Amino acid sequence: MKKTNTCTLEHSKITVDGEIIFESQNHTFLEFAKDAYKTMELNYPKFHKMDNLSKLAFLATEMLLKDEDHSRTALVFANKSSSLDTDFKYQESINSQENYFPSPAVFVYTLPNICVGEISIKHKMQTENAFFVLDEFDEKFLNDYSEQILHSGKADKVLCGWVELYQENYKAFVYLLTL
Repeated sequence: MKKTNTCTLEHSKITVDGEIIFESQNHTFLEFAKDAYKTMELNYPKFHKMDNLSKLAFLATEMLLKDEDHSRTALVFANKSSSLDTDFKYQESINSQENYFPSPAVFVYTLPNICVGEISIKHKMQTENAFFVLDEFDEKFLNDYSEQILHSGKADKVLCGWVELYQENYKAFVYLLTL
């Protein structure tokens, strides 16, 4: 297998194949994400409705996928916190009896695989996808799983990655694999 491209997103920077392509002075993830979206001219209105984990995964993958045909690209992602960041926001919306207002818009994002779904919809992907919750980034595991997908003929490429976000701690590292 070959790793063809990489993207890292952390500390208010986006790096593609080792080169910084965007940097922001905004230190909160949400402000950084808005700046990156606007600067990179990523015209996808659903971005603004996504939870932060989905925004992180979306921004990282957009740097590699662009507007090419990715209908035969599979997705294999992992993180440690699952959707815990959004889960806490949802829990807050139901905790208070005075301000009880469970939001279906937040509840939709209480699964980590939703970010994979958002990317699949945008790029019309019709292949395999998986989202694993692991203690730490395990590139060998992700690559072995991806290799099985590639050898099965179900996909021509696999976008792999670690997309971890909990409160203001975030990191995305995504990469494309081919045979």
